[in-house]
Amino acid sequence: MKSYRKELWFETTQRRQFVNITSHVEACLRESGISEGLILVNAMHITASVFINDDEGGLHHDMEVWLEKLAPEKPYSQYQHNGYEDNADAHLKRQVMGREVVVAVTKGKLDFGPWEQIFYGEFDGKRKKRVLVKIIGE
Repeated sequence: MKSYRKELWFETTQRRQFVNITSHVEACLRESGISEGLILVNAMHITASVFINDDEGGLHHDMEVWLEKLAPEKPYSQYQHNGYEDNADAHLKRQVMGREVVVAVTKGKLDFGPWEQIFYGEFDGKRKKRVLVKIIGE
């Protein structure tokens, strides 16, 4: 069995943003030479997420609105965590959206269902953060 590891770095232009990283993950898979196995993609920061969904602007807007209702950014004073920082909402949004995804690799391709894409979800952005790609298989 072979193993591959790479860190991808992203810096968003907004505090909250969804970035389609599927092509970056596919490039890692090609680079790994692994054709059958599993790929793990996870956010290495506690205010960011990796998730799978459709790449459709209306859906992303709906997710943003829904997450903001669940954990509104402001007022900052509503969160005890916000004594030093102002990102308590980002921690909560990450908890809902998840830390990582695992995708099967079959015949050298990500074994997706229709419309599935991998996204990096940033909830406290405007600075560099990393995503780990780990692939195991043959």
